[in-house]
Amino acid sequence: MDLECSRDGLMYEQYRMDSGNTRDMTLIHGYFGSTQGLSDELAKQLWMVLQRSLVTVRRDPTLLVSVVRIIEREEKIDRRILDRKKQTGFVPPGRPKNWKEKMFTILERTVTTRIEGTQADTRESDKMWLVRHLEIIRKYVLDDLIVAKNLMVQCFPPHYEIFKNLLNMYHQALSTRMQDLASEDLEANEIVSLLTWVLNTYTSAEMMRNVELAPEVDVGTLEPLLSPHVVSELLDTYMSTLTSNIIAWLRKALETDKKDWVKETEPEADQDGYYQTTLPAIVFQMFEQNLQVAAQISEDLKTKVLVLCLQQMNSFLSRYKDEAQLYKEEHLRNRQHPHCYVQYMIAIINNCQTFKESIVSLKRKYLKNEVEEGVSLSQPSMDGILDAIAKEGCSGLLEEVFLDLEQHLNELMTKKWLLGSNAVDIICVTVEDYFNDFAKIKKPYKKPRSLPLETRDSRLLSLATRAPFSCTACP
Repeated sequence: MDLECSRDGLMYEQYRMDSGNTRDMTLIHGYFGSTQGLSDELAKQLWMVLQRSLVTVRRDPTLLVSVVRIIEREEKIDRRILDRKKQTGFVPPGRPKNWKEKMFTILERTVTTRIEGTQADTRESDKMWLVRHLEIIRKYVLDDLIVAKNLMVQCFPPHYEIFKNLLNMYHQALSTRMQDLASEDLEANEIVSLLTWVLNTYTSAEMMRNVELAPEVDVGTLEPLLSPHVVSELLDTYMSTLTSNIIAWLRKALETDKKDWVKETEPEADQDGYYQTTLPAIVFQMFEQNLQVAAQISEDLKTKVLVLCLQQMNSFLSRYKDEAQLYKEEHLRNRQHPHCYVQYMIAIINNCQTFKESIVSLKRKYLKNEVEEGVSLSQPSMDGILDAIAKEGCSGLLEEVFLDLEQHLNELMTKKWLLGSNAVDIICVTVEDYFNDFAKIKKPYKKPRSLPLETRDSRLLSLATRAPFSCTACP
């Protein structure tokens, strides 16, 4: 500063005496030529301290105070020289230095670098890369702002508004970083992570609403990190990806369930002894997981995901109905296979009731009111499909009974039967065996059914009508 004052004083006097004498001005400037180099070196040292200011303020706050005092001193000299310029027109070389402005530029660059440098992993190295990245950002930003609020403000003059400026820098750097992440080709789970962080975590007590930042940080004054347009695009992408995923998951679940239908072992039973397969549990567990994720982002997205799940469920049940029909037809072509056809058909029928109950439970849990988004309109359609599957399954089971009884029923009222036959015993045992299986059908599908006269076994009814006696042995 002494060298600069000497140089500037001589140059000013020379300017006053003879402003057009460039030779003498050049001579003085050359004599003090190394002064500018000293100033630049000092600036480098100042910027180095400022780049590490959040660390320095904790370890050696006096060093940061010295830096700020030097900057403030140079700012005062700048102002004095600019005031003199208005009167004389003279400005010494290297002025104004604008070190305060450069200080904020350095701090802003440091904040940006700190935010960008928190990404330690990529999708290829870690599937949870974005979650880790966002959590590191959250921790770093919160810690930095707490330090700035409690320590850095003591090292800067009040008119610098250092905390307010740093808060704006972090907010802008975060907004830029979130925009960069949003522009990447994110997967569905990554979109959820990003939106959850931007829309919820950032303004929560985990970050900007943290009690240690109050009252200086007013969340209500912060601009959104992502514009509504970008958020809308991300949500559209998420819904499109989720639709494809749900279709694929449902298809895979049904294929897995079909493999169970041909097993040599009976299906599992619930706590009440009713046959069932794992299909309803798998489907609704998947729905629950996606709804819980959507609820983390917003109520609106949760409702949209529920509507999507029910729409896809409607399509899925139509495929389920077709597959159950094919299962029955394939069995009729070869009644020895599958070995547990009756038990798995009962499980399919029971699944229909489980699906019904699960749909009602899902809507009750995730809808505020029943008419929301017209979701209630889809219930009768699904109920109709499920009832149709169950009705067709029950008809198939009754047909299975009469196919087994046909040969023995034909023996009744014949010469062979009069001469001695165990047909009645076989009929009774067979009916009892089927009854034990049918007892594992859930209500409302387990109920008395009348046999229509047009059935293929109507001859049994006419036979019973002609009989001169009743058979009490057969129920």
